[in-house]
Amino acid sequence: MLTDMKQIDNRIDLNLLKVFEALHEEGGATRAAVRLGLTQSAVSAALQRLRVMYGDALFTRTGRGLTPTVRAQELRPVIGAALDKCRESLAMGNSAAQRYEGRSVVLGLSDDFEIATARLLIDAVAARAPGLRLAFRQTHSRIVADMLMSRELDLAVASGGFATQWLSHESLAEGNYGCVVDPASMAGPGARLTLDAYVRRDHILISSSGFVGIVDEALAQTGHKRRVVASTTHFAALPFLLRGTDAVATMPAHAAQAIAAMTGLRMLPCPLALPRYHIELGWRTDALRDAVIAEVKAVVTEVLSAIRW
Repeated sequence: MLTDMKQIDNRIDLNLLKVFEALHEEGGATRAAVRLGLTQSAVSAALQRLRVMYGDALFTRTGRGLTPTVRAQELRPVIGAALDKCRESLAMGNSAAQRYEGRSVVLGLSDDFEIATARLLIDAVAARAPGLRLAFRQTHSRIVADMLMSRELDLAVASGGFATQWLSHESLAEGNYGCVVDPASMAGPGARLTLDAYVRRDHILISSSGFVGIVDEALAQTGHKRRVVASTTHFAALPFLLRGTDAVATMPAHAAQAIAAMTGLRMLPCPLALPRYHIELGWRTDALRDAVIAEVKAVVTEVLSAIRW
């Protein structure tokens, strides 16, 4: 029995699993080394030991860094769950300051939610869990479930996409839509956008794919059609695309309000009736066993529920 225990101890080193996690999430030995406070040579040596342990290359070098192999992708959720359990056990014996120091929680947000809420979340987490780092990662309703299940995210905010037995979710609010324009394109400070004027303008579409959105569907029902001159996946690009033009962008009202406040663009009510949507917070069903993730979930729920959407 003693011999067996020694063999297990010599073969399994939890620090190796932390290196695996960092390599998978950071995509490079240099970034993983910085994250872990190690030298790059120490990370490379650990990767070699991991390759021997699992009998696989695990990561292959490409032009963009290290790419996980199929075997590494299979191992990621298993190793992530094991490390989460270890962190959970250590948190039971740590003070609040020790519990959060050096920890990070990955929160999935589309960039409209990030623009509107990220600063509020950073401040609230800093007050409640000093020493903890929030990592924001891009997601949306079509991919959020897969990202949560593969442990790329700990928590996520999206307008749906959580309908699977392995995920839990709650609705925090309902969102609606607004329009953003260059104020110079309006007749005056009190001018409003009529439906006819709205349709006559060029439109910038914010979409993860394609040139057809919810606006086009609603316009079709009224017998109207708009002219989309360009589309972008990034809300942050809108000030550069709208300035000096009479174009309009229709987007979730929380993003429209935040962008208008920061850039001097004008937010206007959308003259087209568009359906409201649920703003939901989702997580893996087992994730809240980690007290740190549970604490961040509570903060996100509190902050987002207080916003006037």
